[in-house]
Amino acid sequence: MSPAGGETPVFDGVRVLEVAQWTFAPAAAAVLADFGASVIKIEDPVTGDPQRGLASSGVVPAVNGVNIVTAQTNRGKRSVGLNLRDPRGRELLMELVDHADVFVTNFRGPAREKLGFDEDAVRARNPRIVYARATGQGPRGEDADRGGYDFTSYWMRGGIASALTAPDADRPLPQPPAFGDKAGAMNLAFGIAAALFRRERTGEGALVDVSLLGTALWQHSSAILYSWGLDREFPVQSGRSANPIARGYRTADGRWIALMMIESDRWWPDLCRSIDRPELIGDERFADAKARTANYDACVAELEAVFAARTLAQWRTRLAGFSAPWEVLRTMRETADDPQVTANGYAVPVDHDGTDVRLMSAPVQFDERVPSLTRAPEHAEHSEQVLLELGYDWDAILALKDAEVL
Repeated sequence: MSPAGGETPVFDGVRVLEVAQWTFAPAAAAVLADFGASVIKIEDPVTGDPQRGLASSGVVPAVNGVNIVTAQTNRGKRSVGLNLRDPRGRELLMELVDHADVFVTNFRGPAREKLGFDEDAVRARNPRIVYARATGQGPRGEDADRGGYDFTSYWMRGGIASALTAPDADRPLPQPPAFGDKAGAMNLAFGIAAALFRRERTGEGALVDVSLLGTALWQHSSAILYSWGLDREFPVQSGRSANPIARGYRTADGRWIALMMIESDRWWPDLCRSIDRPELIGDERFADAKARTANYDACVAELEAVFAARTLAQWRTRLAGFSAPWEVLRTMRETADDPQVTANGYAVPVDHDGTDVRLMSAPVQFDERVPSLTRAPEHAEHSEQVLLELGYDWDAILALKDAEVL
């Protein structure tokens, strides 16, 4: 895989071995594949990555027959079905470790040790390898080996659900699918890249740890630190700030326009003119940021009435030349068709065996080029190919298949 134009990708020649399931760690490996890494995904030879079953079982819909969840998380990889409960399967894994630059996993500690691919075992075979662990709650502490998905470790334990759920809600605000996993994956990909950079300079491998809990704390750090420092919950879900022009307003047709004018004294006069209310500029209640904060409710009421008087289409026209930060609350379908998404190549068309689907590329680009993505592998699609590359002949491969190792 290479970026448009044929230039050498940044991870060209990097070999990644992934022993992982679901989304968090596999998505990190997919990001590396986007930029040229050769990624081998190890799966159970019978069941495969359990994420594959989400579409066939009806948990998530298929798109034109394609499991989009698996396609997004595993594009650009090769899949090998390997029975790691068999000693011969574990030895095959170690032969792959011998040739790898990166080993990435999200298996829990006891499983890594039982199946023989904990850090010590892997590093004993390849001291220069970058060993990357994706965990729920981090590698230390009493809950280090406790399992967790992003809904539990990131959304609930990380305080994000609490911040966004109204006090009178009948249940916590639900999380979008794989929301924390995708954020954690980018953190893990960065950690791996940094470790490879250090190895290039020093020759030393590294142990890289990223957790869903740590990812939530980083993303949610401002509100958590305010809550900690003030010894009270920081009111995120109320939507109220001290600044009336740093919030959302509803239009006549029920849509929302968000204003984010942190430098409120800079933008207030232009805003008043843009919304056809120039008299508000001279209103003493709203003369400066301090006054608007003191008269927050009155200022919000004025702006609510103004925005409620016109439709979204009318506001788009009126605010088209207004350069202050504002945006429309877009639906997910509208976001997919956003001209900026297309112009920047954020959604990439991928041919899945004759079926065209769109996948989201990693939110990083080099030299203004969009990575060209290739489809995710079928379960165990490349088992024979990879073993042939290791030097096995067809008789040996068939024997391993007959023994249910491969």
